[in-house]
Amino acid sequence: MTRPTDKIRPVTELVPSGAFSYPIKMPKPTRWFGFLLLPEFTLLAFSSALDTLRIANQLAQKPLYGWVVLSENGGAVMSSSGVQVGVHGGLDELGTDLHVLVCSGNHGTEAASPAVLGAIRRHAKFGGQIGGVCTGAAALARAGLLGNRRFTLHWENQPGFIEAFPDLIPSTRRFEVDGPLMTCGGGAAATEMMISIIAEDYGEDFAVAVADMCLNRADQGQRLEQRSSIAKAINSRNPKILTVLRAMYDHIEDPLTLDDMADRVGASRRQMERLFNRYMGESPAQTYRNIRLDRARSLLAETDMSVLDVATASGFNSADLFSRHFRARYGETPFGARTKLRKAARQED
Repeated sequence: MTRPTDKIRPVTELVPSGAFSYPIKMPKPTRWFGFLLLPEFTLLAFSSALDTLRIANQLAQKPLYGWVVLSENGGAVMSSSGVQVGVHGGLDELGTDLHVLVCSGNHGTEAASPAVLGAIRRHAKFGGQIGGVCTGAAALARAGLLGNRRFTLHWENQPGFIEAFPDLIPSTRRFEVDGPLMTCGGGAAATEMMISIIAEDYGEDFAVAVADMCLNRADQGQRLEQRSSIAKAINSRNPKILTVLRAMYDHIEDPLTLDDMADRVGASRRQMERLFNRYMGESPAQTYRNIRLDRARSLLAETDMSVLDVATASGFNSADLFSRHFRARYGETPFGARTKLRKAARQED
């Protein structure tokens, strides 16, 4: 099969030099990505995704990944920051061997033209893989390509997206990889998404090396939420939620009951649950549990406390219950997380 960039850019240019290397002895065939830029795309999200691939090639000193940057008509595209970005080609470069990532910004539900929607539909129909960066999932939704798969887009744009597509509910996680579909909320999540792909292709150790070059962490998994509990609470501007949240952070080792917290703000337990579901998108019990699990994860990384002691310090009276909730949130056991976090810390040193 002809490489998608044969007419645009020789593959040798995709291996930049650098001071640090991490040899890959048996590289797979070059994996190609196509970044389709829509008007007013988010520059940070696009560059975070693309440059992670460049760093992987630099470390390996081999063309592990290739990329082409595309636009509807093959011309430069203006980003939301007013910076124009040149591209390699237009929609006719959408070969099925490209994993196409649609990059858009605040106007994601409107940015894709009928020609773009038709092109990505055809790409998917004939076996091409697709994805979205920042609000790129909105274009995929308009093209009818999300189906029953997990997906996400930037939290700021999720309310408008749900209004436009009430039958499609985006994840609140930083990124999602569901089979051939990969989507992220933009920014650092774009880096994290690409690192997860690199880990799948070449293992955790190489992915950690790439993450270090990005001044990122390889363990920032897709299970993490886009927004912290504090950010969501501040955004709600609801004084009762803010008061309850402060109480949660003040009582991690000795958790309060939901009734106790409701009494603090003069509300019933049911009223408090309604407030959290409305403004936080989850129950107060889930918010509280996640705060305690985040504290536990920090203790596992930063102290020599036993897992049982970490569980107790995080307000869990059962190590088994703690491990079950930890695995559900982070996709690994506390023991596995400690091993991975310590390994990453040693490599940073």
